[in-house]
Amino acid sequence: MSLSYAANLGHIPPINGLYSFVFNPFVYALLGSCPQMVVGPEAAGSLLLGGVVKTSINSGNSWDDDDAMNARIAGVVTGMAGAVIFVAGLTRLGFLDSVLSRPFLRGFISAIGFVILVDQLIPEMGLVHLAKHNGGVSHGSSMDKIVFLIENAKNAHGLTCAVAFGSFAVIMVCRELKRRLQPRLPSVAYVPDRFVVVVLSAVFTWHFSWHKKGLEILGDVRSSSGSPFPFRFPFIPSHMPHVREAMSTSFLIALLGFFESSVAAKSLGGGEGKKGDGLQGMSLSANRELVALGVANVIGGCFMALPAFGGYGRSKVNAATGGKTPMSSILLSLITIICILFLLPYFYYLPKSVLSSMISVVAYSLIEEAPHDIAFFVHIRAYPELILMSLIFLATIFYSLPLGIALGIGLSLLSVIRHATKPRIQILGKVPGQEGQFENAESEPERVEFVEGCLIVKIPEPLTFANTGDLKNRLRRLELYGTTAAHPALPRVRAPEHNSNIIFDIHGVTSLDGSGTMVLTEIVDNYISRGARVFFCRCPKEGTKVWRLFEGSGIVERCGGRKHFLKSVEEALRAAEMERMSEFFERNPGEGGA
Repeated sequence: MSLSYAANLGHIPPINGLYSFVFNPFVYALLGSCPQMVVGPEAAGSLLLGGVVKTSINSGNSWDDDDAMNARIAGVVTGMAGAVIFVAGLTRLGFLDSVLSRPFLRGFISAIGFVILVDQLIPEMGLVHLAKHNGGVSHGSSMDKIVFLIENAKNAHGLTCAVAFGSFAVIMVCRELKRRLQPRLPSVAYVPDRFVVVVLSAVFTWHFSWHKKGLEILGDVRSSSGSPFPFRFPFIPSHMPHVREAMSTSFLIALLGFFESSVAAKSLGGGEGKKGDGLQGMSLSANRELVALGVANVIGGCFMALPAFGGYGRSKVNAATGGKTPMSSILLSLITIICILFLLPYFYYLPKSVLSSMISVVAYSLIEEAPHDIAFFVHIRAYPELILMSLIFLATIFYSLPLGIALGIGLSLLSVIRHATKPRIQILGKVPGQEGQFENAESEPERVEFVEGCLIVKIPEPLTFANTGDLKNRLRRLELYGTTAAHPALPRVRAPEHNSNIIFDIHGVTSLDGSGTMVLTEIVDNYISRGARVFFCRCPKEGTKVWRLFEGSGIVERCGGRKHFLKSVEEALRAAEMERMSEFFERNPGEGGA
């Protein structure tokens, strides 16, 4: 598969795909925290790298047949992806594996699968040379290639189509048979069907001289520099034009690669799944995984390898076949070295169309989960998620992969920002007949009753610069209308006397930054200047960072001291009533004497 990824997706010499199995598994075996995970190139990362190579060709920085320069570009992309992950590990950003939403990943991965399927149809039908001389179709969008395929279907090479589609059919049939037989015959998973297809296709090509009848073969597999393991440091001044082109793509390769590695590591690390799949009690470190994958790809970039990350399928097979230590990855590296040094001549007669058909099988596997996710989102009426998936998919298909990436990340970031900046404050009401029970008055207004003269506001989240910008306006709506959903142009619903006592339930305010503290101070000052009493309940303990900010900003003093910081809403209501009565008797001493 590494030969296929390099030649057909990465547009670099096939041998550079093998380098990904020489250096990356060995380095990960030494530094990684999941001993059963196998690191290697993946279809998505290889396709993204190929996009950078094609962009460089289009901009004149390289040529289609300049294998040496294309390999260097691959080294730059892989090295930069490794550097991004390595820095993320040093800065303890292991939580990033949960940043990408499921709709984004599904839309993007399905689009990649579709792009790969369409791309591989050109070599599978023997139309590569025609595509190169047809206005740059090879570097166009998927729709351009579909139009090209339809218009030139009559020019397809019969033998190439037969070998490609025959190999694809055999692999898919074996895949389905394995899936159905594996519950009863687990050992069927070890049948090397793809290896058999590769060997037989090469033997048949040699025996029947198919390469003389127009079938393209892999030919000599050798390094572009002549050395079996050429070294070239990717971060040198002469590579700066490629660094600028590869910056955003390298970041996405790093993010997607770490995400897939995280899924594979988690499935093995906790001993999840069937018996024997994982190691019970093994501790995984996301930050250590980032460092290990980063170092592995930086070293791989020095040898111009494809980006390599933990593969779920490979790792599960390794675990199922008894691999329990990093030695399995080290053996993989040693076997690949032997192949590069001694076995490459035997790949000479391997048909390129067979490599394309193997990639098409992988592309199909990327798409096949999409219908399940789409059906689920339709069932629960999650239309925003469906729209996000559709936009990413369509942008990738009709325009380009970079646009799909940019659109998906942009929409995801907007969604995250919108979610983070929206305050989730609630107005609470008392549940009749239940002592000390208060619930959200907006969700079920018929079940609660408002406390006369009091506005009880619950803040169920940390207050930061992100979510305090609109806090004043939302509190104002609660004062005027009793809900944050009312339009500000509507006439006032709540009378001013209902806001004589403001009680903040801040149990959810587990953290507070400087901007949030300033806004909260201004809110308290505003209420006090209007003659309202301000109470806080269920506050963080004294000595915590939040309490120190309350004291340092003067909020505690402005409210009336520590007596206005209570343990529950019920206590705050009693304190408010006592202060109201005290003020009443102070203003009317005769009433107190009576």
